[in-house]
Amino acid sequence: MSKTVITAVDPHSPAKRAGVRPGERLAEVNGHPIVDVLDYKFYTYDPVLDLTLERDGVRRTLRVRKREGEELGLNFETYMMDTPRSCANHCVFCFVDQLPKGLRPSLYFKDDDARLSFLMGNYITLTNLSQREIQRIIDLRISPINVSVHATEPDLRAMLLGNRRGREGLELMGRFAAAGITMNCQVVTCPGLNDGPHLQRTMEDLAALYPGVNSVSVVPVGLTRHREGLYPLEPYAPAAAGAVVDMVEAFAARCLARHGTRIFWCSDEFYLQAGREIPEDSYFEDYTQLENGVGMLRLLMTEFDAALALQEERPVSPFSVACGVAAAPFLDKLLRQAEEKCHRRGTVYPVVNRFFGETITVSGLVTGGDLMDQLAGRDLGERLLLPVNMLRHGQDVFLDDVTLDQVARRLGVRVVPVEQDGFRLCDAIFER
Repeated sequence: MSKTVITAVDPHSPAKRAGVRPGERLAEVNGHPIVDVLDYKFYTYDPVLDLTLERDGVRRTLRVRKREGEELGLNFETYMMDTPRSCANHCVFCFVDQLPKGLRPSLYFKDDDARLSFLMGNYITLTNLSQREIQRIIDLRISPINVSVHATEPDLRAMLLGNRRGREGLELMGRFAAAGITMNCQVVTCPGLNDGPHLQRTMEDLAALYPGVNSVSVVPVGLTRHREGLYPLEPYAPAAAGAVVDMVEAFAARCLARHGTRIFWCSDEFYLQAGREIPEDSYFEDYTQLENGVGMLRLLMTEFDAALALQEERPVSPFSVACGVAAAPFLDKLLRQAEEKCHRRGTVYPVVNRFFGETITVSGLVTGGDLMDQLAGRDLGERLLLPVNMLRHGQDVFLDDVTLDQVARRLGVRVVPVEQDGFRLCDAIFER
């Protein structure tokens, strides 16, 4: 079945009112062929649409009138209206290659799809774009897109990605910048490979594309204990991490003086590995790289301070918080701040990552098994708060397929997932 065949039409929608029927294939909108979700989203934005529909080789055209930007109300077999494009690279630092066996199959899928970059914020390497797709991004002004750069030197980038098309990255980004496409970028650095002078060149090359390149996060490589047969990499030592922070901050200061924005930021993890304080709130400007962990802890603290200032003093029931090792000192500080108003000191339990390896310290990769093993028998109070990003999006399942209910029953406590937000954390403490 074609992926543009309509499976359902929403009740009371513009398409339903116009007489569109399930089972018809959406062939064209205002004369433009519809191949996938990008074509569909772009060409159905206007208030007056001529839909060309096809069934059993017979075509018909319907006119639809709606508000500008209103959803048409059509549903397809898949959201993408196509098969997601998998990654063609063999990156030396690929996290998926470092996963243990036996996890759910979806975790092993490596996506590198430009459509998901625009629609979902995923990062892409640009190595599997056809000339048609490149031109479509330019013609439709699909923006912003998120690009995994890692290095701008052609040979080095090709080596890091394990793909000779990696050499084309900077040239292609130049085409996008010239066409007015905005790019947010990520650089995963590996000690001795693409940091030092290579990172300096990468920053200079990307800064030259401003404002096409809007922001860049510099993130340390994440290494699990499941690296048998993979490229030999080591985690950052404190001194080496500090050198990266110093280099990025110095170059960002030059960008701030020239462009009015830093453009480049290190992730929180770099500061933690270097034993440095997280910069103040104003340093992160608009927090454009939160999804890469840039300023996430500072924003959490800033939001919590604001929420606590609005909170009335009242006692709360006993509680505890579980998180990754990296965030534990920060959460402990927040609970000390809240102690006077809630008449209780909550306990923070940092969970060591035995599943992936102790070098993995972020909360989002803590598993249900590690939670149960390390917190069993502890004084958890009447409720255990934990970051919702430990769970599969929209579900109550951890990375190791342990369920939230299993953890609650094993630990004998009510488990409360909390959004990564200082206001939500304050609300959870005071049970609002």
